[in-house]
Amino acid sequence: MKSKNFFPTLVFFLVLAIGILIAYAANESLGDAGSITFGIVAFIIAILLASSIKIADQWNKVLVLRLGKFNSLRGPGIFFIIPVIDTVPYWIDTRVNTTDFTAEKTLTKDTVPVDVDAVLFWKVVNPKMAALDVVDYSSAILWASQTALRDVIGKTLLADMLEGRDKMSHLLQKIIHDRAEPWGIEVISVEVKDVLIPPALQDAMSMQAQAERERQARVILGDSERQVAAKFEEAAQTYANNPTAFHLRAMNMLYEGLKTNSTIVIVPSTAVETMQLGAITGLTAMTMGIEQKKGDKEKKENKE
Repeated sequence: MKSKNFFPTLVFFLVLAIGILIAYAANESLGDAGSITFGIVAFIIAILLASSIKIADQWNKVLVLRLGKFNSLRGPGIFFIIPVIDTVPYWIDTRVNTTDFTAEKTLTKDTVPVDVDAVLFWKVVNPKMAALDVVDYSSAILWASQTALRDVIGKTLLADMLEGRDKMSHLLQKIIHDRAEPWGIEVISVEVKDVLIPPALQDAMSMQAQAERERQARVILGDSERQVAAKFEEAAQTYANNPTAFHLRAMNMLYEGLKTNSTIVIVPSTAVETMQLGAITGLTAMTMGIEQKKGDKEKKENKE
């Protein structure tokens, strides 16, 4: 891309002004016809000189053709060409360029239509090849990127595409670089910006994820119950070999139950006899003692 520069125009007017001043100063010796001729010559020289001066910016490379054949690459800075004989068809920007490209309604390997947006970072590293070997390298790199993206989508599963964007980006970079390298273009990186799937499929995937979480929760709950059952079995083996410990544990459980807010506890008579609590009278006395302690505690709290 050629940037505007007014230096050649300034040179044109400067040379023309000098020629007109010289023609005016030599008017007496040359006469009117000679002055006019000298002015025309000065005008032609100014045009040729201004058209021979070119200035390229720091990021530009200029392709110069001489009589239709490649002559040289010029720039950056000021350079000169031979008017009429030399032509400048291309001003090539060597800075990093960005190109957005998309693939709409493209089927993945598992036949899911997706829309994929990506961005390509590239630069011209060989201006001669970019100018002479391809008509429009910007359009060429765009179409090469789109076709590569469609090819990669068609060979990739949807799950891999959603989880492995970096892998997909590296694969795209390699494919596009191999296609663009003969054009003198270097592909710096490819970034996949977004992968859009149909709304119905999004809902289905959400339901699938929810069902998977519920399954995992049930598996965890079942495993917890299995561990608890194993501990109970281990405790039962301990109590089976030690009746005294079993009786103490039963009495402790009964005591803890009586300490709660409920004042009625139903205990089978066989369990009472096994714990040797003195039948119903012993159990009643235990209950009354606990209730008395609870009453004294409540009175003390009310006083405070």
